[in-house]
Order: sequence, then C-alpha cells, then structure tokens
Amino acid sequence: MTNFVKRIVPVVLLLATVAFAADPVALKPPAGAKVAIVEFVDLECPMCAHAAPIVKEASDKYSIPLIRHDFPLPMHAWSRRAAVIARYFDTKSVPVANDFRDYIFAHQREVEPGTLLSMAKKFATDHKIDLPFQVDPTGALEKKVNEDYALGQSLGVDATPAIWVVGNGVPPQKLQSGDISGGSARLYQIIESVQQQVEANTPKTASKKATKKKS
Repeated sequence: MTNFVKRIVPVVLLLATVAFAADPVALKPPAGAKVAIVEFVDLECPMCAHAAPIVKEASDKYSIPLIRHDFPLPMHAWSRRAAVIARYFDTKSVPVANDFRDYIFAHQREVEPGTLLSMAKKFATDHKIDLPFQVDPTGALEKKVNEDYALGQSLGVDATPAIWVVGNGVPPQKLQSGDISGGSARLYQIIESVQQQVEANTPKTASKKATKKKS
C-alpha cells in the first residue's frame, strides 16, 4: 500500500462515518405514522414565530405528527433558557410543551430575559402546573436541549426554522428558505407530494375474494 493510499483511506472512512451519522432516525416518521413534519426551532427566532401556526395548521390538516427539536441560536439572549423551560413542560406532556412553545411564539415581542420566567409561570398557572423555582437543578433538561442542537448540526442546520417533511421509504424533503414566508401553499404541496410517494411505494395487498362453488 502506497503512502498516498495509507493517508487517503482514513479520510474516506471518516467521511463515510459522517455521512452515515447525518442520516439518523430523526428524519423518519415516528412509529405508527407514514408521514411527519420535523422542525428545528429557536423560540426567540421571528421566522420561527411566523412559521409556527402554519406548520401546526398543516399538521392538523393532514393529520400527521409534528416533531419539534430545540435549536437555540447562540446570538439570542433568552432562547436557550426558554428551551429548557419547554423541556420541563415536556416532562408533563409533549402537547403541553408544544403549547408553551406556541405561547412564547405568540408573545415573542413581549419576552425579555427578565420577563421570561414570569411568563412561564403564567402559562404554568393557566395549565394548572407547578413551575418550581429551579426548573433544571441537575442540568438534565439542558442536556436534552444540547442533544437536539448537536442533532441539528449533524443535519446541517445553521439557521431556523429548519423544516423537513419525512415519509417512510422516501427521501426527506426540506423546505427551502422563504418557502414558509409566503404562507402554507408550498408546505402543503410538499406534504401531498411525500404522501403520494409513500403511497406509491407501499406494497398493495391483493384482496382475496372467496369464490362460491357451483353446486
């Protein structure tokens, strides 16, 4: 083996490992679903706030799961803390956690580092949930946020929102920048396209009709 080959083989193996790592289960529908929406969000991101009701409406319209991942961008003052609080509500139920995210998106212009906790307490009170003084005493919730962030990085996420429509057995379809800014039309188009591809790839089970014997 030449010195060049000795040098290039580890690099090829490394690239193959990275490519494999960049295609995780995250870009597949959850068990029991054929199609889903996967979204990486920053709670302080204005475009995420704009996209949130559009994506939720699409999830409801097509009866497909919406899977949200936290991706707090470093330049934002309170997004990471808000993501940790969302993770606390996640321990109560995923729908409650997503309701909290939607609540923050809806009131995003009112949120500041000094008002975030009081707004979270109001949300908790309205949902009859006790919000402790220390939301994450062990750091376990922030660890989950960090895991989401690392997952997003492995998928090439560098801005939010990052949205995919994923389906069983078909390539995930990522919405491009600007696809959501004009409304829901492009998202609906992609969902319907993925649904059609999944349906086309689903093996058809021929129905067996019982034949009556003539007497």
